[in-house]
Amino acid sequence: MELIADISGERLDAFLARRGENLSRSAAQKLIQEGCVTCNGRPGKKNDKLTIGDRVGYTIPQVKPVDIAPREIPLEIVYEDEDLLVINKPKGLVVHPAPGHTDDTLVNGLMYALGEDLSGINGELRPGIVHRIDKDTSGLLAVAKNDFAHTMLASQLKDHTMARTYEAIVVGSFREDRGTVDAPIGRHPTDRKKMCVIQRNGKNAVTHWEVVRRYRGYTHIRCRLETGRTHQIRVHMAYIGHPILGDTVYGRKKKELGQDSQCLHAGALSFRHPRDGHPVIVYADLPEYFQEVLRKLEKMES
Repeated sequence: MELIADISGERLDAFLARRGENLSRSAAQKLIQEGCVTCNGRPGKKNDKLTIGDRVGYTIPQVKPVDIAPREIPLEIVYEDEDLLVINKPKGLVVHPAPGHTDDTLVNGLMYALGEDLSGINGELRPGIVHRIDKDTSGLLAVAKNDFAHTMLASQLKDHTMARTYEAIVVGSFREDRGTVDAPIGRHPTDRKKMCVIQRNGKNAVTHWEVVRRYRGYTHIRCRLETGRTHQIRVHMAYIGHPILGDTVYGRKKKELGQDSQCLHAGALSFRHPRDGHPVIVYADLPEYFQEVLRKLEKMES
């Protein structure tokens, strides 16, 4: 597709985002980086300044299907429109195919439910998983149906304007009612399957928490992510001495209150709609496993 510059001094990526069809600024920059954009017949650079009359050509990579088998997996859709949907993922469901889980994941279910109505980021047909949660974490996940929605939602993740709030039960009691953990997270130096708080090569990670209710030996808390590092809440809570109940990787190894996986639920998700910017706020009630733990804790109080 070819466009003619109509403003002098405008950056190439800004021009493409303004004039291109369903292109965000970040999507335009990606096309430029991949060599899919020309300016007057030469490869473009994102910070090229245009002159009125410059000829800008761009191509969208052909979307290639991936070898992921569609499977009919029950999905709880809590919000859906033509651009995206929000799934309430149950505990135990893996998000992406991996060794041992090749055809029983959320992605397989989305392939079945959405058919060809998927994003094609990087020229590869796949359900537009915008962010992930662990297999044993329950709760809300945003899924993009097209490239435009995917890039716009991903940019909100990057600039921290997509708000994600989690409910958790942690070991021990807090003296304070709220606080913030600001500690970088990176790959564990000796156990590559784990993350840890680490200064060298660690990435900025910030978790805000507040107490919902204190119990004997445990606390129900609510966490808001400012960043989205792998296992962030689990690592941060363990770092401050309050590992998540049931988290045998970062916390106690023995089974507690019948839980052998973390009591962590992504209960609220809010973002600006990629199409017109209106606020979207979605909630997911506490799942049964979480409520059962709370009932046990209440009985311990009596």
